[in-house]
Amino acid sequence: MQRVRIKDVAREAGVALSTAALALRDDSKLREETRRTVREAAARLGYVYDRSAAMMRSGRSHTIGLLVCEITNPFYAELTAGVEEALDEAGYVTMLANTAESPVRQRRMLERFREQPVDGVLIMPATGTPATLSEELRAWQLPHATVVRSFRRGAHAGPDNRAGTRLATEHLLALGHRRIAFLGGAAKNSVSTGRWEGYARAMARAGLTPEHLPCRTEIGAASVAAEALTAKGPTALVCFNDSVAFGAGMGLQRSGRMPGRDVALVGFDDVREAAHWYPPLTTIRVSPHVIGQAAARVLLHRITTPEAEPLREILPPALVIRESCGAQQRRAA
Repeated sequence: MQRVRIKDVAREAGVALSTAALALRDDSKLREETRRTVREAAARLGYVYDRSAAMMRSGRSHTIGLLVCEITNPFYAELTAGVEEALDEAGYVTMLANTAESPVRQRRMLERFREQPVDGVLIMPATGTPATLSEELRAWQLPHATVVRSFRRGAHAGPDNRAGTRLATEHLLALGHRRIAFLGGAAKNSVSTGRWEGYARAMARAGLTPEHLPCRTEIGAASVAAEALTAKGPTALVCFNDSVAFGAGMGLQRSGRMPGRDVALVGFDDVREAAHWYPPLTTIRVSPHVIGQAAARVLLHRITTPEAEPLREILPPALVIRESCGAQQRRAA
């Protein structure tokens, strides 16, 4: 069966070839009526856009590789939605891959992205990623940007992690807590380092000694860690992220203590479940959907203007006060 060409669509719609091409790209410079006429003609003929031919003409696939490190985390699901929305609006398709925190798998996925080929890569570097990866991607001439976790240099979008845990710690200090521990963030990466430093510096400014309770970021691991805390332990916990806070809340309740009443609890990220948890979670809002959109923006800037200085967008956090920190109970008292 002979393939339907764009010139066939133009003839069917009664428009010039260039007009048909613009209409099929949904170019806003054309009237909506013209675009609709061309789309209807394309549908009648069964026209399918030949991306491989377009790539040969332009040298671009209009495809972006997105590497996430922990796809089961609700934060990354929301972030991915933001990335895809922004790239779709710019005319790009997203190819998603999960590294599961494996530098080996990450390397394999990057090589496959290169083979496709993609026009650029958004990457959340897996824990243990070699410092040389960014230079290697540049040697491949593969435009890239990091999201949430970062290399030391280059295009990047993510939250201000230090400011976030500083806000959380200062809030707990204002509520009168002095035995405040940092729960989670056992892995060594830029996010863990930043969030620990924000907490530790706030504690030091208050003349207090920081305490790190390491655990994995899974809810179950955090639950076990919190359940093991003794009654003489910390009266407040700054958690690495909301998943850790969810687990901590479960562990505390299993040991007979209620978050917000017996131990204050603050998370980080403000994923959708945070407001509906029990008790509702006080947390640091960083809007993963907005971060995803910003990440797409800095990567597209890198692709279209490779000679320009790489963009870095650091988004400010905000404290969201709910019941798990006990602030409302203290005000009522």
